[in-house]
Amino acid sequence: MTAQIIDGVALSKQLRADVAERTLQLKSKGIMPGLAVILVGEDPASQVYVRNKIKACEDCGIKSVFDKYDATLSQADLLAHINALNADTSIHGILVQMPLPKHIDPHAVIEAISASKDVDGYSTLSAGELMTGKPGFNPCTPYGCMKLIESTGINLKGKHAVVIGRSNTVGKPMAMMLLAANATVTICHSATPDMKVHTLQADVVVAAVGKRNVLTADMVKPGAVVIDVGMNRDGNGKLCGDVDFEAIKPIASHITPVPGGVGPMTITMLLVNTLISAERTVR
Repeated sequence: MTAQIIDGVALSKQLRADVAERTLQLKSKGIMPGLAVILVGEDPASQVYVRNKIKACEDCGIKSVFDKYDATLSQADLLAHINALNADTSIHGILVQMPLPKHIDPHAVIEAISASKDVDGYSTLSAGELMTGKPGFNPCTPYGCMKLIESTGINLKGKHAVVIGRSNTVGKPMAMMLLAANATVTICHSATPDMKVHTLQADVVVAAVGKRNVLTADMVKPGAVVIDVGMNRDGNGKLCGDVDFEAIKPIASHITPVPGGVGPMTITMLLVNTLISAERTVR
């Protein structure tokens, strides 16, 4: 068996084409979907991420508003700006790029964003809506993972899914989404004594810890679907994920590559969430 590569780039293009079409439909009704992106400071990686998000908006016809501030911006001033965006009816999504300068509390910033515009899906209210099955906003990376799994054609009902990682941004919401799809879910983490016992039972494994080779070939059941959320560098400086891709490829039925798997889906699902927010204003 050789695993089928789940092409996140191709799937992302399909979903973005749908976003562009639905955006045109909204514009015909006089509504321009709008995303506000806030960057505080000069973090180089954050600048790249923001640039990619703005370009993705432009490519799909979504209006983007970019507000860049010096690292000296006070928390009070940032919260005041978020409140102004909350009241702006032309803005349907608000994203504050992390990390923030140390003097600003990221939790306070996330909680200041209106629930109806929390397109990152990071607030406690969004987390509660996900937990209770309410129609909030799913965090973009696990949302993208679900779309990648869906693309394989596997029916998650009754399947055993193992999530490696328990972060608030990926691991925990990933587990909730899998549970909502009627999978039986196990969460493994750094304190799990024998992870292999769990992963060998898994029909689906999602690795999301940011550590090279956290999932190796001897830990994967033949025919499993493997989703690699990790972004790391190997000994040669080459981009790699959390799973031993080449060793697992002959065992799994489907596997995501790094790069070109989960990565392209994260920004795509941000666009989807922004569009959904705009569509809700006409219902």
